[in-house]
Order: sequence, then structure tokens, then C-alpha cells
Amino acid sequence: MLQIQGFVFNFASENTYVLYNENKNAWLIDPGNKSEQETNAIDQFIKEKGLKIEKILLTHAHIDHVLGLQWAFDTFKVPVYLHKEDQEVLDMLQASGMRFGFPVEPVKVDTIYINEGEELELDGEKFNIYHVPGHSPGSVVYHNENQKFMISGDVLFEGSIGRTDLYKGNYEQLIDGIKTKLFVLDPDTQVFSGHGNPTSIGFEKQYNPFFK
Repeated sequence: MLQIQGFVFNFASENTYVLYNENKNAWLIDPGNKSEQETNAIDQFIKEKGLKIEKILLTHAHIDHVLGLQWAFDTFKVPVYLHKEDQEVLDMLQASGMRFGFPVEPVKVDTIYINEGEELELDGEKFNIYHVPGHSPGSVVYHNENQKFMISGDVLFEGSIGRTDLYKGNYEQLIDGIKTKLFVLDPDTQVFSGHGNPTSIGFEKQYNPFFK
């Protein structure tokens, strides 16, 4: 049985997730920890649970989702999974930091590019990968059909969608991707977003104002 632990980090109140099972094998998703206090919080949780981080996953590479990426890579020494279309976003990290008024070092990590149609497995639990660009060019969603949940990053939120006014954003592309790839899934599917509260596919299909 998979369990998910969320942490709210940095200036953007970004959701970082640790996904783990009874074997204590785990994935770290979108490490946004910036301050020493934030890093200690997630590090302590992983140590107290005795978890082994096997993969670092990115839903996308905007600055608020990768502020702890170098720490995570250096600490756990496992590859970082992301869509190749967001590599250029990750490469812009220093410039993004300047825009937000604080210095950020460029990250140096081992990356594995993932594509739609591929699967990732955590001890037999399969995750489908959906490429849903529009918020960023390489935004992906990780979907576990068995336990009916997804990690959506900044694609879909409770009552909202990701911003499309950022670099290579595209409103029509994002709306179409959500409709054709996410809204066709089981309505009971839980959605763990990059910001805010969890929601469900059924709730968003019925109430999200962007789809009225």
C-alpha cells in the first residue's frame, strides 16, 4: 500500500511529496525545500521512517519545485526523472532566482528523461506518465491507476489550473491536455497538486470554473 506525505515549502507554498510503501522504498517528488528548517523537516521524516529514496521525480522544473533538487541529489545519489522539454527550464534556474531576488546555483544532477506512454514502478505499483504541457513545456503527471491517485504538479489544482503566462505557457494546450488525458480517468482519482489542497478528477470536472 502506497502512502504519500506532503510538505509545504518556500515562498510559493509549493507541495513537495514523499511517496513510500511498507518496504520503506520511496520516491521524492518536486523537492522545493529552500531553508535549513525546511530541509531538516523532510530529511528528518525520511530518516525517522527509515525510507530509501530510489528516485527523484519532477513534475516540471520551475524554480519553486526544484529549490531542494541539488540537496536531494547530493544526499540520496539517485537520478532525477523529468521530461526533456523541461530541461531548458531547469537550465534557466539561475535567471529565475535573479527574477525572484535571491541567488540560486545551477544544479548538476544525473537526469533520466521520461516520456508519455512510459511507466515507472515502485515495487510493482505502476505509474503512467502523461505529458500535459501548457504551464511549462515539459509538465508531466504521474498516475497510479491501482490506488486511484495522481501527482499533477501545476497542471491541475483544486478549482484552478496552472498559470499559462510563463515561459512557453499555452492556455489552450493546457486545457486540452487536462480534458483529453486527465478528465477521462476514474472520477474518484485523487489529485495531489503542486500547490494547495488535494482534490479529485470528479470534483474538478463538475466544479472547476475553467471547464464550464
